[in-house]
Amino acid sequence: MTPQRLHVNMIECDGHGMCAELVPELIGLDEWGYPVVSPDPVPRHLSKHAKRAVTLCPMLALKLVERPGK
Repeated sequence: MTPQRLHVNMIECDGHGMCAELVPELIGLDEWGYPVVSPDPVPRHLSKHAKRAVTLCPMLALKLVERPGK
């Protein structure tokens, strides 16, 4: 299985911060409240939380994407 990573479309994002509350291990917030997403693959134990953050993003700006490992 190809590792999944979180990706945020900064044009669509309004900086609600819900994603950072749901999966703070992978998403922090900058000084303006916009997400700073870890480039690392989503660990298996956080997969459920990452999927929930994607589903609950009010602007649908957060996605799980598959990228081959480096």
